[in-house]
Amino acid sequence: MKNPKKTHLLSLIFAMLIFGTIGVFRKQILIPSSILAMARGFIGSLFLFLIMLLRKKKFSPQAIKKNLLLLILSGAMIGFNWILLFEAYNHTSVAAATLCYYAAPIFVIIVSPFMFKERITLLKFFCVMTAVFGMVLVSGITKEGFGGIDELIGIFFGLGAALLYASVIILNKKIKDVPSYDKTIIQLFSAALVLLPYTLLTEDFSSFALSARSFLPILIMGIFHTGIAYALYFNSIEKLSAQTVALLSYIDPITAILLSQFILREDMGKEGVIGAFLVLGAAILSELPQRRHKKAVFNKEV
Repeated sequence: MKNPKKTHLLSLIFAMLIFGTIGVFRKQILIPSSILAMARGFIGSLFLFLIMLLRKKKFSPQAIKKNLLLLILSGAMIGFNWILLFEAYNHTSVAAATLCYYAAPIFVIIVSPFMFKERITLLKFFCVMTAVFGMVLVSGITKEGFGGIDELIGIFFGLGAALLYASVIILNKKIKDVPSYDKTIIQLFSAALVLLPYTLLTEDFSSFALSARSFLPILIMGIFHTGIAYALYFNSIEKLSAQTVALLSYIDPITAILLSQFILREDMGKEGVIGAFLVLGAAILSELPQRRHKKAVFNKEV
C-alpha cells in the first residue's frame, strides 16, 4: 500500500537535491546571468501554470488582487536575487556563494524587531554572531592564498542575493490568503517581466546567438530547476510539518557544498569547512523555534 507521507518526504528531498545542483549547473554555462534569470522566470511560471491546469486548480482572483502590489514587488526582488546569486557563482566557489545565500534567515532575525516588533532572544543573538563569524571564515579573508578582489566580489554578490531573499521572506509574511501555486506563478512571471527591460538594456544581443547549445541550458534551468522543483516542493510542503520542511530545506546547501568539493574540486580548506558548519548550524538553530505551525511560512525561492 502506498505511503503518502513517505511519498511527500521523497518529493521534498528530491526538490532540495535539484535546487542544490543549480550552482554546479551555472558554473558550466556561459549564458549571461540576466538572460538566464529572465528565462527561468518565464519558463518556470508557464510550467507551474500548466501543472495547475492539469490538476484543475483555479486561481484566487480576489486574494491576488488584494496582494498584487506585494506579489509584483516580491517577484522583482526574486529576479534580481537570481542575478546576484548567478554572478556570485561566477566570481567565487559554489560552496561560498551558497553559504552566503543561506545567511538570509539571519538577516530576517536582525530586522525582525523593526519590521515585526519581535524581540531578539539570547539564542537568536548567538545565532547571528555565530553566522557572522562563520561567514568571515567562509569568505577566505583570513586564510593564506585568498583569491583577492574577484573572490570578495563573489562574496558580496552572494550576500546581496541573501538580502533580497530575506526581503522576499519578509514580504511573503505580509501576503495574506494567496495559495502557494498562485503566489509563486505570479512572482516568477513578475520577476521575468521586470528583468525583460533590464536585460534588453544591459545585454548585447548582437553578440549572443541563441543556438541549440545555449538554448538547452536555459530550458533545463526553467523546466527542471524551477518548474519541476517548485511543483515537487509545493506538493510536499502542503502535507508535511513546517519543522520537517525547515530541516530538509538544508539538503540544498549541503548538496551544493558537496558537489562543489567533489565535482568542481573547489577546496574550502579547514577554515571554510568550520565556517560552513557554523553558518548552517546557526541558520538551522535560528529557524527551529519559529517553526511551530503546520504549514511553512514562506516559499522556497532560489
